[in-house]
Amino acid sequence: MSTTTSHSEAPPSRAERTAHVTCPLCEATCGLEVTVRGDGREPGDVRVRGDRDDVLSRGYLCPKGAAIGELHADPDRLRRPLVKRDGVHVEVSWEEAYAEVARRLSAVQAEHGRGSVAVYFGNPSAHHLAGALYLRPLVRALGTTQVYSAGTVDQVPKMFASGYLFGDVATVAVPDLDHTDHLLLLGGNPLVSNGSMMTAPDVRGKLRRIRERGGSVVVVDPVRTRTADAATEHVAIRPGTDALLLMSLVHTVLDEGLDDLGRLAEHVSGLDEVREVVAAFPPEATAEHTGVDAATTRRLARELAAADRAVVYGRMGTTTSGFGTVASWLVDVLNVVTGNLDRPGGAMFPKAAAGQPNTRPGPRKPFRHGRWHSRVQERPEVMSELPVATLPDEILTPGAGRVRAVVTVGGNPCLSAPDSARMQEAFGSLDLLVCVDPYLNETTRHADVVLPGPSPLERPHYDVLLYQYAVRNVAHWSPAVVDTDVPQEWRTLLTLSGIAAGLGPGADVDALDDEVARQVAASYGVTAAAGLTGPERLVDLMLRGGPYDLTLADVQAAPHGVDLGPLQPRLPEVLSTPSGTVELAAEPFLRDAERLRVTLDEPVGDGLLLVGRRHLRSNNSWMHNLPALSGGTNLCTLQVHPDDAERLGLVDGGPARVVGPAGEVEAPVEVTDRVRTGVVTLPHGWGHDLPGTRGEVAAARPGVNSNLLADARTLDEPTGTATVNAVPVTVVPVSVPTLTVVD
Repeated sequence: MSTTTSHSEAPPSRAERTAHVTCPLCEATCGLEVTVRGDGREPGDVRVRGDRDDVLSRGYLCPKGAAIGELHADPDRLRRPLVKRDGVHVEVSWEEAYAEVARRLSAVQAEHGRGSVAVYFGNPSAHHLAGALYLRPLVRALGTTQVYSAGTVDQVPKMFASGYLFGDVATVAVPDLDHTDHLLLLGGNPLVSNGSMMTAPDVRGKLRRIRERGGSVVVVDPVRTRTADAATEHVAIRPGTDALLLMSLVHTVLDEGLDDLGRLAEHVSGLDEVREVVAAFPPEATAEHTGVDAATTRRLARELAAADRAVVYGRMGTTTSGFGTVASWLVDVLNVVTGNLDRPGGAMFPKAAAGQPNTRPGPRKPFRHGRWHSRVQERPEVMSELPVATLPDEILTPGAGRVRAVVTVGGNPCLSAPDSARMQEAFGSLDLLVCVDPYLNETTRHADVVLPGPSPLERPHYDVLLYQYAVRNVAHWSPAVVDTDVPQEWRTLLTLSGIAAGLGPGADVDALDDEVARQVAASYGVTAAAGLTGPERLVDLMLRGGPYDLTLADVQAAPHGVDLGPLQPRLPEVLSTPSGTVELAAEPFLRDAERLRVTLDEPVGDGLLLVGRRHLRSNNSWMHNLPALSGGTNLCTLQVHPDDAERLGLVDGGPARVVGPAGEVEAPVEVTDRVRTGVVTLPHGWGHDLPGTRGEVAAARPGVNSNLLADARTLDEPTGTATVNAVPVTVVPVSVPTLTVVD
């Protein structure tokens, strides 16, 4: 850790120091070389380069990582707690803020019960140790089953499918990009997202090397993305039909006798049931729905099966549609029937150094869901969470069990969840909203108490969660680069846990931390090094109890990370299903496959379908306030195909009204042939024009919130995940009034 002077001493040292850290701003976990002068808040005080010696990223750096200094110095980033008084947020001391939480939370619990308090955590929670290690103690202290996350607007169908296939939601097969010869990628844009449920820096370089060794990259997407530009082939599918295409691909492999399980045969069950299911989905039956002709579908299947080393990977476009679970299931079914699961160049299981459930010794319980249900829509629990699409129902619907208070951690559901207008209404009606967040944003503007945390440069880091999806096994500890008097978020979460448990705002945080460490030590059967506390102690325990002979001190001694080698075959050790096999025919898959089959009898609509899009300079809703990431091509425009623009009377640069199932927005039109006909796109995470927020740069170019359009009632049935892709919309030009000059 740095030896800079703390903020309580004056003046701070202006000496420069350099640290090698992991970027926590997206899933790529790139290594950064960060040089800081003083407290890093003056222009030019933070310089960032890619760490060429980092064992995973090898110097790769994207614009987000380069802007980490701006995030640290952002004048709009909160550094003191806020309490809302007479409708206005005012800065208070930490003691005042905690006292306010204790007073009001206990009142809500006393009047409405412990189940009246909900917890929501956003994607940033997966990118720092406090969220990864101390959220669950808070949930346990609150004693509530009203738990929600951004996962049900993103990735839960993939984890659900993995849970039933392999026995654990954290046992996720990822593409072995460094060794494959054939990558079939559906609904993902990793050149922009930097990977999603696939920790893989410099995907562009990895795809280039696939092509250099004579391999193929096929991208299936309704938009010609940057990833599609880097591919050998782009297939422009009709949005929302990935599950149908995947069914036909599996059908072709099995029907033409192209399947070859190889060593997987003894570890797989349910293949006969899969044959029966896919028999109803020949390519000729799905072509009209998918927009992919039967000949192309059969060729894609044959090429996949013929490749020496091949892998299928699906992401956002597959998981955020009405059949996200079926699509996620079929991705791995394809990997299985072509013999490409758990072999080099195929879909493989990482072995993370810390925290991965499938590396723990002893028996593990098989995954199951539906242990409880939401009150209003009766949506089943998945991974101890309920779908966020039904959170407004739980808040706004009267009756026993109604949610009256919410605690958010690093999340902005009022902007990032579907039917945002109703979510705004719901959050505005709460008796208490407590937000652990560094910004006054579209959600925290409703908060009664806002508790900020330190910047990424002010906290240590280890990617406990994201290394479980890494395309190479590594371990890297990041020291804090700058001292701060802002409490570390793990201490804030433990303080909230103490309040929730009835211990009051002055609860002994160190004692609570000791109890968390005791539980972790017992679960791993190990003892931490003396003198450690907080996340350092927990990471040390997990490393000691992990699959490698590592301690925290070992990892700290390697500033560029520890290389633990390429992915290796891990079947059957990773499996924890009831049968001990890869269960292809789990009941949730078969039931929803029948729901998919029914869609073949439905007419194919000719209306417009809205899909989302990402930009390399954005990360969901929270990085639009940094000048370095603003402008250029990072624009909130409605992309429309030229044929659709001509048919609808839309003009490039002119305004258009987009009307969806839940609402409408106006956005400038961008006419481009990068989208297929019948498809329009809006980026996710914009709409920074609401009163009560604090973000000068974001407010100057607010864009529009695409989640005002999506209907929160249209969901993936098994998981309740919101359908925010393939949203039916109508688009009309907006007449711009002309001024008449009168002499």
